[in-house]
Amino acid sequence: MQRLAGQVESDPAIAFLRSRIDYERTSMVPYGRRDFHLDRMRLLLSRLGNPQEALAIVHVAGTKGKGSTAATIASILRAAGFRTGLYSSPHLDRVEERLAVDGALCPPDELRKLVERIQPVVAVMDAAAADDDPASGGGPTYFEIITALALLRFAECRVDVAVLEVGLGGRLDSTNVCEPLVSVITSISFDHMQQLGNTLSAIAGEKAGIIKRGRPVVSGVLQDEPREVVAARAREQGCMLIQLGREFDFAYRPPRRLEIGPAQGRMDFWQRSAGVDVEWKDLALNLLGAHQASNAAVGIAVATELVRQGWKIPPAAIRQGLAEVCWPARVEVLRRRPTVVLDAAHNLASVEALVRVLDESFANSARLLVFATTRDKDARGMLQLLLPKFDEVILTRYWNNPRSVPPEELDEIAAASSASVRHVCQDAPTAWSLASRIATPEHLVCITGSFFIAAEMRAAMQQSGES
Repeated sequence: MQRLAGQVESDPAIAFLRSRIDYERTSMVPYGRRDFHLDRMRLLLSRLGNPQEALAIVHVAGTKGKGSTAATIASILRAAGFRTGLYSSPHLDRVEERLAVDGALCPPDELRKLVERIQPVVAVMDAAAADDDPASGGGPTYFEIITALALLRFAECRVDVAVLEVGLGGRLDSTNVCEPLVSVITSISFDHMQQLGNTLSAIAGEKAGIIKRGRPVVSGVLQDEPREVVAARAREQGCMLIQLGREFDFAYRPPRRLEIGPAQGRMDFWQRSAGVDVEWKDLALNLLGAHQASNAAVGIAVATELVRQGWKIPPAAIRQGLAEVCWPARVEVLRRRPTVVLDAAHNLASVEALVRVLDESFANSARLLVFATTRDKDARGMLQLLLPKFDEVILTRYWNNPRSVPPEELDEIAAASSASVRHVCQDAPTAWSLASRIATPEHLVCITGSFFIAAEMRAAMQQSGES
């Protein structure tokens, strides 16, 4: 199980959190059924005084890029001088990451006090659910409680604005109880099909469920079919729609030879819509890849819309926010000689983006892949994209979540996909130890496949003395 860092195992508040139903740890998310709805979340928040009603909110959904986009928006707002809350999921190492204010994690003692405050409310709801239907297990879930904790913290910290990242889907996500300043949809691709549907239109319909009547919508969706679903929802709700490729666009220039030293990509941005006519040239972007430039463009369009609403966000804050945004495990370079890249890609679209960045920004003479993934992901498709780009692969698993695929199964898939040299390791420390022995100073070592393996490999590197 993912640990809640900063807390001891005997802490009753943390034990309470760990006891809740956690759908991040199971592929059987009952999305759309009676135990996955917003009524319980609304009741929980009402018994906590509806903290969300005191907040100015930017709400961010999307198949991929929603975390990076949310982080970019928060970085721009902080650079403009606004006290900013950022709610994100999942966390890499510590649950405190999800409740950040002004880029700082929630202190463990503060998290404990928030949990102790919410615990009696949850107990009342548990008892009521058991009385109504003893078989329902119907009290608040882990994600609902964490979402409520974030909203409580942001209200008590008196943030000027809270940026909320959707956990799963949008229409039925626990964050979808807010009335945002702006609704944001970053992209649509195939992921979580068991819950959201098997077509891009169906997935887009779930994401577009965050659109609220009369509230502006910024969309980074480019494919025609899901784009029209988003546009139709915006029309139905009477919302102004600001779309990538129509009202705003960007151009990206990637950095080169990152195995030698750090460098930032550069991008241009322009927008002409609803009385807005802006253009920025040569913006430095601290996140790597054209896909991150697309996310940054969505973030700039959100900032531009907030300016239209009266928020004071000077051009210098746009530049500073993009240059300083930090979002771990997104083509994150952890070290050089050998070059070690950590990326949480876990579906085909994000793996395609990762491969493009590796090809355009790194020129290492040898490549080693470390890969683990999750039961409900397209492991075969991801490996078919990755393996031709690598000389060797270490197939492993994570242990902080029961959904991991055994490495022996991954090895069978890899054997049919590529001639790459294959190794099987049963855990992250063993995989990192082997990678350290194989890799020369000229190697690129890429760790990917899941947020969970990213977290465990980072911990394994730290335990072995790596920075």
